[in-house]
Order: sequence, then C-alpha cells, then structure tokens
Amino acid sequence: MSSQPQDRLDWLRLIRSQNVGPVTFYKLLERFGSAQSALAVLPDLARRGGAKAFKVHSKADVAREFEALNALGGRLVVRTDADYPPLLAQLDDAPPVLSVLGHGHLLNKRAVAIVGARNASLNGKNFARRIAADLGRAGLLVASGLARGLDAAAHEGALATGTVAVVGGGVDVIYPRENEQLYHQLVDQGAIVSEVALGTKPQARHFPRRNRIISGLARGTLVVEASLKSGSLITARMALEQGREVFAVPGAPSDPRAAGCNKLIKDGANLTQNVEDILEVLKPIFASPLAEPKPKAFQQKQAPLPDPQEIDKARADVQEMLSPAPVTVDELVRNCQFSPAAVSLVLLELELAGRLERHPGNRVSTL
Repeated sequence: MSSQPQDRLDWLRLIRSQNVGPVTFYKLLERFGSAQSALAVLPDLARRGGAKAFKVHSKADVAREFEALNALGGRLVVRTDADYPPLLAQLDDAPPVLSVLGHGHLLNKRAVAIVGARNASLNGKNFARRIAADLGRAGLLVASGLARGLDAAAHEGALATGTVAVVGGGVDVIYPRENEQLYHQLVDQGAIVSEVALGTKPQARHFPRRNRIISGLARGTLVVEASLKSGSLITARMALEQGREVFAVPGAPSDPRAAGCNKLIKDGANLTQNVEDILEVLKPIFASPLAEPKPKAFQQKQAPLPDPQEIDKARADVQEMLSPAPVTVDELVRNCQFSPAAVSLVLLELELAGRLERHPGNRVSTL
C-alpha cells in the first residue's frame, strides 16, 4: 500500500463509493478539484439530495482490494496513466479505474472488437476464430467479452497474437464456468479487464456498461451473429455513439441469429465477409492522426461554488422539471433561471442520493 500514491487510493475510494458512476466521478473532480476533496463532501451532497444515509467507500476496503489484486498478479490502471487504453480515454464515461490481469501492455495496441450470439452456430464460431486470427496477423488486438459462443471463439482465434476480455464481474470471477480454461489462457497470453471491484458477481445490469468498454477500446466493432434483441446490438449502438466503425457479417434470412446483423447492414454497417473488408475501412483511419480530443487533464483546482441561496432555489425548480423520461442537461439549463454550475450541483446531489439516473447523450431522469 505504501507504494501507491494517495491520489490513486482516493480515486478508487471515490469510484467505489455509493451511487458514484464514471460521469458523476468526473463531475465531482471538476467541481471539487480532487478525489480527496470530493470524498469529504459526498455525505453532505447526498443528504441535500434527499438521502437518509450515504456510504463512502472505506480506506480499509481500498487496502483489501489493492492487496487482493496484487496477490493475483494484477494491477490497477487509472485514466491518467500513460498505459491507459488511448481510445477508451476519449469517452466521457471512460472508467476512471480498470483492474487488469495478464499482459496490460496489450491495451495500447490498435484494436477491433468482435461480438456475437451466445448460442452461435458452428459456422459462426469458425468464422469468428478465423477472422480474429486474421486480424491478429494484421497486427491488431481483438477485444471481446468472454461470453460463451462467439466471444469465446474470437478470443481463441487471437490468443497467439493478442486478445483482451472485458468482463462484467470482477477480474477474479470466472464466468461462465465453461470458459475456465480460456480464462486461464487469457491471463497467461492475453489480458482480462474490468471496472468493477474484485469478487463482484456478474449481473445483468453490468453488461451494458461492460459493452461500452469493449467498443470503446476498439476502432471498429464486428458483429458476427446476433438476434434482433441481442446485447451485441447494444455494443454496436455504443460503438456508433462513440464515433467508431461498425461491421456486420450477413446471414441467411431464415436464421434468427442473422437478423440483427442483416438489420445493421441495412442501417449502414459495413458488410463484412473477410478481414480485407475490415482493413479496407480501418487502414485509412489508422494512417491519419486521431481527430479526437486529448484525454482530460485532471487539475487539482476547485471550481468556484455557486451561491448557496441560488442552489437552494434551483433545487426545487430542477426537481420539478425532472421526470422518469430522460431530458438533456442543456435543456434543463435553458428552461430555468439558474447557472449551469448550480444545475450541475443539484443533479450531483440527486444522483448521490440515488434519485437520478444518467443516460447517454448527457441526459438525466428520475428513478
């Protein structure tokens, strides 16, 4: 523990604290200047948002997590580290902290994500293995989610050249159990990544968050097989929202596992039959400098707090304008007479109290 700078410990405490997600984490840093300063005011903010009780993640829990990860041979990578995945760092909701097992240096390679059906066909799995191997031979990292079916096949195809699994639970939790051998191969030859704490069992609500990391690591996402209600289509949508390319493998109209891919192609995804179809699109992008903004520089400077009287007045008005239907924060600001800083602070209070949910596109709603 003594080898860990205090600010890294504070970052972990803050992101593990109750009701603090990535967007809220960065809003708190922006508002209060540092994780340490934000930790000091969390209970009061939550109380003003209507919470009866609020739990700040303890220093003892942080110590246990560090020690357990070290015992596994893993490490924490924070967003300000030089070896944090560069494309992932561009996202507004990038994980502030990642737990990494295996060869963390792989996260700096140019990557393509491969996702698809858990109940994949034999042809689909064979295609995923083959194209993953071809992408690896072209010098690209393959990212996927360690699920049964297509994900597992993609990892298997790229083990020799480099692959990373983004998991929905802790990096120490093997899920599904049928992929136990593949899990250990990834630790030895690739990498396993998660934003959640060690020991966390995968839950349904974790997977959309996991999916945004899979697509966020990569310049493009390939969907091999997917039904119309597949989680792979969520990953594809997230890739589009992140400004990344989407590729899809066409399939027979009679196969429901092809319906999602065929719809993606109909909607404009890149039709993909072989690795050349992917490289043809990505090579010009790789050849030109990134046009994306640089990762945020987190400065230890506290923004001026709004006037307390303004915040008190804004609290009632903002809560009245909110509903279960998402609305953009910009629209809230336009439709009230208060400063953006005051509105932002009220939203932070409500979120920490567990009364507000954030959505893609800078939208919020009540819970």
